[in-house]
Amino acid sequence: MEMQDLAGKVAIITGAGSGIGEATARALAARGVRLALAGRRADRLQALAASLGARQGLAVPTDVSHAEDVRRLVERTLSHFGRVDILFANAGQFVQGAVADVEVERLVAQIDTNLTGVLRCVKAVLPAMIAQRSGDILVTSSISGHTDIDNEAVYSATKHAVGTLVNILRREVAAHGIRVATISPGIVLNEIWGVTDPAAVADGLAAHRGLCSEDVADLVVYMLSLPGRVTLRDIVALGQGQII
Repeated sequence: MEMQDLAGKVAIITGAGSGIGEATARALAARGVRLALAGRRADRLQALAASLGARQGLAVPTDVSHAEDVRRLVERTLSHFGRVDILFANAGQFVQGAVADVEVERLVAQIDTNLTGVLRCVKAVLPAMIAQRSGDILVTSSISGHTDIDNEAVYSATKHAVGTLVNILRREVAAHGIRVATISPGIVLNEIWGVTDPAAVADGLAAHRGLCSEDVADLVVYMLSLPGRVTLRDIVALGQGQII
């Protein structure tokens, strides 16, 4: 199977300031993709954009729970690069705890990012993708969207909802040449799981207790590089030792 050359394509990546988003930005940049880097931490986005070069990386501070931020993100991408070929809707919040024990504001904020934020980004890029009759929309889901995990009720609910949204959206936009899919990792040894020490990451990988961000980034590149006639609905990726 001959894979697509991604060079010259334009991608928006949300949650690009760290973890899966940052690793995916670097992996796509290595294949010649031009990137609009979105996230809430401007300093991290700017450092990443600088490392990629002005022609390839554009930092756009964005909170996907704010409609105006998302509108500005897509407008700046189109103004700067002239098109948008890929949306990697990766921004997310992870809040653990029993429903009775977590403040409702934190749970609602999680929904605003993980579900409503994805919807805002999808709605914002669809007109351009429909007009050009091509595009890829890839959303970071989770193994929690395929099963029920204790102390993750609202997080799991957002990921189950994202899966349903993506599956129906795929059918709605297929005739426009747009592919829509999710990627569902298990434990990823990065900041969202509170793992920031490189030694702890190395220990976890050695024990097969999880994935690293680069593992997920490589899968994203694979999904996007498939011939246009091929769509993967979802990839579920777990550390070999993660038993769910």
